[in-house]
Amino acid sequence: MNDLEFSYLSLDTLGNDALDAFARAHPDGSAYHLAAWRRAVADAYGYVGQALVARRDGQLLGFLPLSAVKRPLGRPRWISLPFCDLGGPLAESLEVSQALAARARMDIGGARASGLELRCSHEDALDEAALAGRKVRMLLSLPDSAAALMQSYPPKLRSQVRKAEKNGLTSEVASGASAVAEFYDVYSRNMRRLGSPPHSRAWFDAIDRHYSAAGDMLIVIVRHEGKAVGAGWVLLCGDKAVIPWASTLADYNPLAPNMLLYWTIQSQLCERGVRQFDFGRSTYGEGTYKFKKQWGALPVALDWREWDGEGVALHAAPIAVPGAGGSIKSNLRPMIESAWQKLPLAVTNSLGPRLRRYITL
Repeated sequence: MNDLEFSYLSLDTLGNDALDAFARAHPDGSAYHLAAWRRAVADAYGYVGQALVARRDGQLLGFLPLSAVKRPLGRPRWISLPFCDLGGPLAESLEVSQALAARARMDIGGARASGLELRCSHEDALDEAALAGRKVRMLLSLPDSAAALMQSYPPKLRSQVRKAEKNGLTSEVASGASAVAEFYDVYSRNMRRLGSPPHSRAWFDAIDRHYSAAGDMLIVIVRHEGKAVGAGWVLLCGDKAVIPWASTLADYNPLAPNMLLYWTIQSQLCERGVRQFDFGRSTYGEGTYKFKKQWGALPVALDWREWDGEGVALHAAPIAVPGAGGSIKSNLRPMIESAWQKLPLAVTNSLGPRLRRYITL
């Protein structure tokens, strides 16, 4: 690997389109690897984004997307990537991927960064014993038509989707500022119910601006009598898709809006030529894991690792991926969540993003 040429590419430099094309064609490329994610992070939260690029004789062999996340009074921390499950090196071979990670570890000291965190998924399938208690991605292979997808579901699942429709729910793919506004209303109300600070509206405006420009996103809204009661936001990368955010209003959950939401998303993706759908992060064996598993999704363990400012590994094994509450001690979290749930929506939507910018999950 001594013949590799490394360079750093900023977001305002020519060459990011080539990295995006590489990500779309790569079997492990995700929507988070696209420059749109780093641009949204920079626009909404001010964290500078760049990519460490590996070439040989001028040919692109891989890259590592990075955002420099800075807390008050602290030095920036390189993360690949913040606010999502998956980043890490994307390369033509394991050797190049490892070389990218090694180069980043070597460079963090000179950049005066406080450390490096890489968010990858496990390369090998793990058995159930090894998955117990771990955070996993839930991946579903999609057929080439919505009809084939519906036939692949077990009868109970098909009846649950039909039940939602019989309950008077409708769904649609929406776009534009009005769709973002409806999504954010459902999302922010659900986050308050969960006792968790929401992202800012500016974050979703930035996501919309950068991903919709290339047609790499869709928003699905579920309605009851015209009112938005469920919403999901999907990001695309070639023939792969991921859903970072999905929410429903609790008062309408007996009508099963989540069933119609996920059916509509998957059926739309089938018709658009998407062949892999990432349901996002879950804890193996728990409620959200079981919900995603019923659709046929299979678990892939997340593999997050971190190093200090000298490039020394902080853990001998992958770090435990926490929940949305970050590192808050478990005995304090219920009290904080309960207090948050009692705040007015206007307060949580104003205060929440000021906290959320420092919660990089």
